[in-house]
Amino acid sequence: MKNHTMLLFATILFSSTISAQLKPVKYADGNQTLNGLFIKSAKKSPNNPGILLLPAWLGIDNASKGIAENLSKLGYHVFIADIYGEGNYPKNTTEASKIAGHYKTNFTEYQNRINLALQQLIKSGADTDNIVAIGYCFGGSGVLEAVRGQLNLKGIVSFHGGLGKEGTRPVAPISSKILICHGADDPYVSQEEITALQQEFRDSKADWQMIYYANAVHSFTNPEAGNDNTKGAAYNPVAAKRAFEHLQLFLKEVLKK
Repeated sequence: MKNHTMLLFATILFSSTISAQLKPVKYADGNQTLNGLFIKSAKKSPNNPGILLLPAWLGIDNASKGIAENLSKLGYHVFIADIYGEGNYPKNTTEASKIAGHYKTNFTEYQNRINLALQQLIKSGADTDNIVAIGYCFGGSGVLEAVRGQLNLKGIVSFHGGLGKEGTRPVAPISSKILICHGADDPYVSQEEITALQQEFRDSKADWQMIYYANAVHSFTNPEAGNDNTKGAAYNPVAAKRAFEHLQLFLKEVLKK
């Protein structure tokens, strides 16, 4: 019991120490206050590689903070974007679905909020020509909008993101490299949406790759998603580990360190 208590205390102390490295950054979209988080690279690099992180539909959460901390240790400046803004944060999944749906429909607003966060990452020290955007769930949809909006990104990575797009939207050239990390059993993304997305990549002459993870559904990287695949969203530690390794390989390929 004593050892268990000491371990718990050490875990809390360690987590608190790391979390203190995340710095709040207040910025704005017109009159709307936005509250992002920045963590600088734990390693010095003349190339100052940066990662823009777009969180899931509940906004900045423990999962996105943990990912940012891990990426900082690997040598990247990381900025977690605030898409919704102060006073608009969802209290539950019902509200999140409604607010996220607004940005998916009004995609130019989403692209603008992503670009504002990108500029904060650059102001915080990342090289403007050495940045990758990564996104989870709703944020996974967002990184796709970032390349459609022609933001200056070396690459994007979507983890269990929504992959659908309104079919009448025009296809534009995509210069950023793309990695899609997808749960093979994700019930929220149809085969038709996957087929359409891959065709969009072909038509836009994109450099893309898509990896499927067995026995994985939506939110497979999030430890707080539970472990019941029948609910459609669940954590899969094996898939999460593999996806993070694939992310690291992608970053090594597209960013200068």
